[in-house]
Amino acid sequence: MRKHALFEGKPYDPKTVEPEIYKKWEESGFFDPDKLPENSKENYIIYMPPPNVTGSLHMGHALDNTLQDILARYYRMRGRRVLWLPGMDHAGISTQYVVEKDLKKKGISRFELGRKKFVEKVWEWKEQYGNTIVGQLKKLGCSADWSRLRFTMDDAYAKDVMRAFVHYHKKGLLYRGLRTVNWCTRCGTTLSELELEYEEEKTSLYYIKYGPFTLATTRPETKFGDTALAVNPKDERYKKYVEKTIEVDSLDIDGDLDTPALRKIKLLVVADEAVDPEFGTGVVKVTPAHDLVDFGIGERHKLPIVQVIDEYGRLNERVGKYAGKRTTEIREKIVNDMKKTGLLVKIEPYEHRLAKCARCGHTIEPIPSTQWFIKMDRLAKMTEDAFLKGEVKIQPENFQKTALAWLENIRDWTVSRQIWWGHRLPVWFEKNNPEKYVVSEEKPDGDYVQSEDVLDTWFSSALWPFAGLSEGDQKKYYPGNTLITARDIVNLWVSRMIFSGLEFKGEVPFRDVFIHGTILTKDGKRMSKSLGTGTDPLKYIEHHGADVTRFAVIWQATGQDIRWDETAITGGKKFMNKLWNASRFVLTKTSEQKTAKWTSELQPGTDADKKILSSVAELKTRTDKNLENFEFSAALKDIYDFFWHDFCDAYLEASKRQLENGKTRENTEKILHAVLLRSLALLHPFIPFVTEEIYAAMPHKTGEMLMIHRV
Repeated sequence: MRKHALFEGKPYDPKTVEPEIYKKWEESGFFDPDKLPENSKENYIIYMPPPNVTGSLHMGHALDNTLQDILARYYRMRGRRVLWLPGMDHAGISTQYVVEKDLKKKGISRFELGRKKFVEKVWEWKEQYGNTIVGQLKKLGCSADWSRLRFTMDDAYAKDVMRAFVHYHKKGLLYRGLRTVNWCTRCGTTLSELELEYEEEKTSLYYIKYGPFTLATTRPETKFGDTALAVNPKDERYKKYVEKTIEVDSLDIDGDLDTPALRKIKLLVVADEAVDPEFGTGVVKVTPAHDLVDFGIGERHKLPIVQVIDEYGRLNERVGKYAGKRTTEIREKIVNDMKKTGLLVKIEPYEHRLAKCARCGHTIEPIPSTQWFIKMDRLAKMTEDAFLKGEVKIQPENFQKTALAWLENIRDWTVSRQIWWGHRLPVWFEKNNPEKYVVSEEKPDGDYVQSEDVLDTWFSSALWPFAGLSEGDQKKYYPGNTLITARDIVNLWVSRMIFSGLEFKGEVPFRDVFIHGTILTKDGKRMSKSLGTGTDPLKYIEHHGADVTRFAVIWQATGQDIRWDETAITGGKKFMNKLWNASRFVLTKTSEQKTAKWTSELQPGTDADKKILSSVAELKTRTDKNLENFEFSAALKDIYDFFWHDFCDAYLEASKRQLENGKTRENTEKILHAVLLRSLALLHPFIPFVTEEIYAAMPHKTGEMLMIHRV
């Protein structure tokens, strides 16, 4: 019998074992589906949501990647050619923001460095943190194919991104135009509605006279950009005014700032379904330049766009004496002037959701901007059809309903960004005529300069299932099977990958999408390192091992949001000890025979034999069903209960008597070995290190690893 910690009475030591085991996995080459045994034929492909190169592993990564690894290992052990595609996302605005913050600590701004040197700094950041994240995922036990590791700014990936942009332009789905967009005044770029976060704000609702009407607004400072008034077409109160131009009093923008006065302006009254007759008085001012809903009204009614707020969030020269101040600074002055001139009727307290930049937290300012947009009508319809036809299924089902609701109310996608880190648009402007441009992967002949804008991060991420892969890999490993991800990127990423796959590859990229819960603090708060409420999975791995950490995460991953409870860590440690000690009992109390397989030779000789063999067979059936239905926690708890109670508490106790009986000894040994082997195989996807280590100590003919043991 070979020397092994199990036979020497030593406790299981994850700090020693886990690095050695992972090294053996990598050296085996079995993470690469092309190097799996030849009997592996059918593909199983799972896509890793590429972590941003903005920091280190957090609990969300630990949950997400453990779930994926469970499926990768489960299907690999069932003879599938498993490809778990890993990578990292350049994360445009997010990475630029964290690098800017890091430079600021050193007293440096990106503008002092200039674009070229700043981008070099970001690449340095990527090398540091990208390598860190990969190392951390390996510590967690992730069996991804690292030989196919991609980064969304790799040369091969970038070429596919450029081709996609040019493709959309050639098909007439990509256009350049002036539209009102969500603008971050701090980051200096446009954002899509999916890159915003909202927080409840206690503010005021201002009721203002507009000729025969009184209307309510939360933003009196935008009144200088009003180009119409709007009512709901079904609102009987205001039907007589629709399509009429009325004269109203407004604040005079000329003269002395300390002397408020009035002037007359004319506004058209339009009827539009976007108006909520229950809000305020049912009449709203339409400011197409500074509200996305108002921009839509303006488009439908061909209203002019009057921009009065600039990209820094300040009122511009169009507002005369009120110019130069930020909107929040000048609001009180404008309200006081309306009071003095009689325009203000009343003020009421009001609560609403305020849009913030998801990256830096600054308040969003809608402004008109010339950007690049993708027409979404046809692409959204393709995605919607894929859901409705069952080509793609999102679980839990409520998230599919969320995706469908977004697709039904979709706006054209703003894909250009005014930052420095990212894929530069393959757009070339004629140097002496900036209105003339060419969309091309290569610089055209003549005096052209490349666009300063970069693409939205999610444009490149939408191509993740195939971009940057070799032509051979695209043929062999597209489409895939499964995507596991968080709920906050269902629309940002999942839906966009579906229409990108259909548009460029003619097939949906995956069939199943599983949305897992969010890990919260024990009292239900969002985990945040900056707020001091984060929990670092790496500390758990360091102190208790990856298996214990994985166990604790999956034990609590019931599908709902997880209120993190450290008692699951304790439970995981106890179970590892139970598994180790039970395995020691089996391997030290039995002879070194060939490990039994599940064949007809396994015949029960006693009632205890019959019960354990029946129980483990039923367990395998339930485990298959649970994992194929993404019931990870239920699967783990079921195996845990079987091993602790049915095997250890019941059968091991019965086996002690049976091993002393010459008539039952040999058969009992076979069953002990077989049940332990089956238990290790069922547990391996969840706790791969300790199960692989125990498997290595079991007597068997071949030197194959548990990770490819057929179950």
